[in-house]
Amino acid sequence: MANLNKVMLMGNLTRDPEVRYTPKGTAVCDIGLAINRYFSGENGEKREDTTFVDVTLWGRSAEIAGEYLKKGRPVFIEGRLQLDTWDDKTSGQKRSKLKVVGEGLQLIGAREGGGSGGRGSTLDEMEEPPRGRASGSSRSSAPSKNAPPPEPDDDEIPF
Repeated sequence: MANLNKVMLMGNLTRDPEVRYTPKGTAVCDIGLAINRYFSGENGEKREDTTFVDVTLWGRSAEIAGEYLKKGRPVFIEGRLQLDTWDDKTSGQKRSKLKVVGEGLQLIGAREGGGSGGRGSTLDEMEEPPRGRASGSSRSSAPSKNAPPPEPDDDEIPF
């Protein structure tokens, strides 16, 4: 039988992310997401339900979350479910918690203090420079030869 463990979540951060590092230097960041669901009740009134989910990010995703995300910011997470179990030190009972291990991170909405556009930036776009089209392509997104290059803004996020 085939198995699949895939989660896709879009919500708002419930707290500012804090990045920490393992003894080997790998970045890890725990974030909380609030995910809202809107629906109509039995008698037609509009209702809202909020689900809170804990997400753990590792490596470059954790560093990006710590650098660019803040409480309230919308984000899209792709990942997998993981069940953590442990013994409670005070009561001695077995405890467990279901959480999401993030494998992909996408920032949603416009950059703070930056331009509009509303388009999110994926982790891949932040790590790799843009690639040009093949030379035989009839369409080109390059600026015209007469247009001056845009001046860099030191306050702007580099993606």
